[in-house]
Amino acid sequence: MPDSNTNALVSANWIESHLDEFREPDAEYRLLEVNNPSVTPESDYTPYETGHIPGATFFDWETDLSDTVSRDILDRESFERLNWAAGIDDDTTLVIYGGGRVPNWFALFAFWEYKYFGHDDVRILDGGKPYWVANDYPLTEDLPDFPEREYSAGGPYESIRAYRDDVEQAIESDVPLVDVRSPDEFTGKVIAPEELQETAQRGGHIPGAKNVPTTSVLNEDGTFKDPDELAALYEDVGITSDQSVITYCRVGERSSIEWFVLDELLGFEDVQNYDGSWTEWGNTIRVPIETGQSE
Repeated sequence: MPDSNTNALVSANWIESHLDEFREPDAEYRLLEVNNPSVTPESDYTPYETGHIPGATFFDWETDLSDTVSRDILDRESFERLNWAAGIDDDTTLVIYGGGRVPNWFALFAFWEYKYFGHDDVRILDGGKPYWVANDYPLTEDLPDFPEREYSAGGPYESIRAYRDDVEQAIESDVPLVDVRSPDEFTGKVIAPEELQETAQRGGHIPGAKNVPTTSVLNEDGTFKDPDELAALYEDVGITSDQSVITYCRVGERSSIEWFVLDELLGFEDVQNYDGSWTEWGNTIRVPIETGQSE
């Protein structure tokens, strides 16, 4: 198996053992909770205001990490200002977690965005906030107040990001596409998960894509399956580590989960996340789609 990034995933026990360091104003560690409260029912998520890991700062995926006017991630300067104000510098060991319908749904998009801007040491809490809460790890309502730090972003590193033109070329070149949405979204039975507003005019999937739903890469407790099990999921649909791969979903958040699996946990060398995803593809005139199950 290719070399994986064993530091990319940390346990709840590891975070608990470092809580004092996360709370120090001048510490090299920072905790970051990321979610999108506007689309996440409280039944699926413990809001930051009512309880978060001690020392954690909160970023809203929609308003802090995205440009809502251009429907894009932040530009480099905005990304630097956001981190500067939060007391994060580019040498910080940053641990991200979150909730959502799938654990770490938006946290893993943030992980991908940090990698896009060249942050060296960024990690994810295995199981996310649901695992932390379910296993009675400590929570607090206290808000951290860290001094500002200068943040200098690298990149952006476009090698981990796919655009529509890249997807069109991938179709022509038989580059594997992994559609991580639910089977009903993949087949076109539904266009988006229930109650989510940002959507497309058409249902279906990108031609040739293979459906590996995000729920299939997780254990029942929300932690990731072991590498052998994960590799087998992709091998079953003909995807192996010697290939270039593009992941996509609806708006790029769920696909960042499987980008993380392929790039970090399985060590694939060439994985891109198409964050325009189905909302862009399904709304674009004259691009092909397929419906029903893939072969």
